[in-house]
Amino acid sequence: MLSGLEAVFFYLFAFVAVAAGFMVISARNPVHSVLYLILTFFNAAALFLLTGAEFLGMILLVVYVGAVAVLFLFVVMMLDVDFAELKQGALQYAPIGALVGLILAAELIVVVGGYTFAPQLASTVAQPTPDLATRSNTAALGDILYTDYFFHFQIAGLVLLVAMVGAIVLTLRHKTGVRRQSIAAQVARTPATAIEVKKVETGKGI
Repeated sequence: MLSGLEAVFFYLFAFVAVAAGFMVISARNPVHSVLYLILTFFNAAALFLLTGAEFLGMILLVVYVGAVAVLFLFVVMMLDVDFAELKQGALQYAPIGALVGLILAAELIVVVGGYTFAPQLASTVAQPTPDLATRSNTAALGDILYTDYFFHFQIAGLVLLVAMVGAIVLTLRHKTGVRRQSIAAQVARTPATAIEVKKVETGKGI
């Protein structure tokens, strides 16, 4: 159970995280959305620290804030993206997005309601939290990821890889007048085509 001061900080970080998450989807400026996303990650990391999962909190800061969110910010600021066109395309998929959101909301209500009206469900967890005196949360997390659910972890990584490749393929655009790298042409080059020998006369330049 959380003490009085810890409970105050918990509700403070939770409120800021929920508010920043709402601003991520409501801000008109994409740069502001990424900054609100970084704020959400910071507050989520603070919540992890309050619950004793310091490893997850640090990983959230290092991976998501230090790499993913900063990469998003660079991409948004450096690429010439037509956000008006993106918004028009997003409106076409708004009904599907709303349906997915309703399904997720229903699942959250079922989970929260189940633990509220049936507290005994918490005692039926398949992987109970080990005693911190005998096993740290970092080691326990490693046991779950790389021992108990190793194949599930590998499948999740494969799904993320496919999603990354699909996103690259879908966003690839060939613009006219822009020179592109031809890997096949570079590999097929021979010394005769790659090197040009110039005979320079004495006292004269090339």
